[in-house]
Amino acid sequence: MDDRYLPIGKQNFRDIRENHYVYVDKTRYVWELTRTTMPYFLSRPRRFGKSLFISTLYSFFSGEKELFKGLYIEEKENARGDKAWTKYPVIYFSLSGGQYNEQDGLEAKLCKTLDFVEDKYRLRHCDYDLAVRFEDMIEQLYEKTGRQVVVLVDEYDKPLLSTMISNPAQEEKNRQLYKGFFSVLKDMDGYLRFVFFTGVTKFSKVSIFSDLNQLNDISMHNEYAGICGITEEELQENFEPEIDYMAKEQGISRTECQAKLAKMYDGYHFSRSGAGVYNPFSLLCAFDAGDFGSYWFESGTPEILIKKLNSSRMNLYQLTEGVRARESVLKSYRVDDPDPVPLFYQAGYLTICGYDNRFGNYTLRFPNDEVKYGFMESLVHYELGDSARENPLALDNLIMDLEGGNPDSFLTRLTSLFASIPYPEGRAPQYEGEWSRQLYLILSLMGAYTSCEVHMATGRADCVVQTADYIYVFEFKLDAPIEEAMKQIDDRGYTIPYTADQRKLYKIGVVFSTEKRNIADYQIR
Repeated sequence: MDDRYLPIGKQNFRDIRENHYVYVDKTRYVWELTRTTMPYFLSRPRRFGKSLFISTLYSFFSGEKELFKGLYIEEKENARGDKAWTKYPVIYFSLSGGQYNEQDGLEAKLCKTLDFVEDKYRLRHCDYDLAVRFEDMIEQLYEKTGRQVVVLVDEYDKPLLSTMISNPAQEEKNRQLYKGFFSVLKDMDGYLRFVFFTGVTKFSKVSIFSDLNQLNDISMHNEYAGICGITEEELQENFEPEIDYMAKEQGISRTECQAKLAKMYDGYHFSRSGAGVYNPFSLLCAFDAGDFGSYWFESGTPEILIKKLNSSRMNLYQLTEGVRARESVLKSYRVDDPDPVPLFYQAGYLTICGYDNRFGNYTLRFPNDEVKYGFMESLVHYELGDSARENPLALDNLIMDLEGGNPDSFLTRLTSLFASIPYPEGRAPQYEGEWSRQLYLILSLMGAYTSCEVHMATGRADCVVQTADYIYVFEFKLDAPIEEAMKQIDDRGYTIPYTADQRKLYKIGVVFSTEKRNIADYQIR
């Protein structure tokens, strides 16, 4: 493993190739896209390889032939004879970093790129309006080089995402600046060889999508499903030494290691029937550490998503049970839209797991355990606050109670946990939903450490927790006699699937009181 360099956090194609990092060959997509002069847009979650793909395009259009030796595109491009490896002038906007909450932050970032291009190609500097300067630059590059211009825009939406919650007025200003700046591309087809935009979110009201009505959004096309991320085939072809090393570090077989890698980091689907992919950042970090951690989730906060979810009418249960949405909803996002599904999907917290041809609906769920339990844990801390961290009734104690066969202690801890939550006055009418939501969160998060099926719906046991030595079947009721909960367990046969099991079986009824805002009674049999 000493001579294997993993490109963790590396986004520069030249750097990866010159310094001999492991590279998963994505140049087939470069070849397919660049055969046309069509402008494209690609949406993918953060840390999925968008910037690396843009950098690969930059090296290709810059004629850096030596970097593509041995890759898919080399033979294809060499076959073009005199036209192979043509060098084009490239304007490359990398917008992932900038002071976008400042009044002129976005303008300064755009100006920096224009200054760089003017110096590189020795163009005359024009003290015009920013959009006019951009248009003039494209014309100058075409006249000076005799070749059409390539425009690459990476993370176009960062100036909007970083201000939409903290500074809406600045977000609107940034949006208006975009409207004038990138709209100049609309009438410059004759000057442009290739245009490519990337981002996490497709804002439907941003001018590049309204003014540039010819922009081809390939985000949900089957043929480009694997353009970012790592497919199962790519995993096996490129990372055999890492899989073997990790299996050895974990003391498990190669087959077990691959199964756990898939459960933790695989599961992303960006089209109806295209290839599924692993999260590349998490996969590389796991290989480097030799451990199954929550690397992608811990690298960013889902605060925007939590606030969006809490302000919506979407039921929390749907995130695990599945939500449905049409393609038109998934491909665009409006800040004023109360539906959180498009943002959750585009940000990578929900992924496609099914498609209904009859009605044209997609079904979406959490892609894998890293995302599911990472988001649930963030939501628990957000909703329960310090009580989830500092209270001695922490999640690990609840789990240990059940693993040790102590359901009385579990329910006592759970009662104290709910008693420690400082609910605002005047919230009683909404509390039934809050109680169910918070209990669902706690029990769902326990599923990361135990076998926990949380249904919370009529017709099925509300919750079944299985440990090495015990099985617990729960039924929860609101403002009802405890006997009613116990009777339902028996009448509906919730324990029948476990009667042949050798583990000790517990039936547990729990009644919650809206008046007391807590557990009012419970019974264990």
